[in-house]
Amino acid sequence: MTKIPKLIYEEKSILKFLASRWLLEQYVRSCRKVLSSNINWANFKQRKWTWTWVRSFRINKQFRAIWYWRWDDLVIVKIDNHQ
Repeated sequence: MTKIPKLIYEEKSILKFLASRWLLEQYVRSCRKVLSSNINWANFKQRKWTWTWVRSFRINKQFRAIWYWRWDDLVIVKIDNHQ
């Protein structure tokens, strides 16, 4: 069973990136779903080099948020165009 995060942290540069591509509303919606019990929707994926414990969740069909666990919280480090 996947544990549910308590909070999601991201850098200001990530929010600027999302706003410049009109993805901020979709990102907020995805974060709400991740923070709720609807964790299966997020489609978490383990990234390569599994020893780093870096994962991603889907924002929309084109973009994914790259994150890692910090205690009980998620830290978003990058938004990736995974085409």
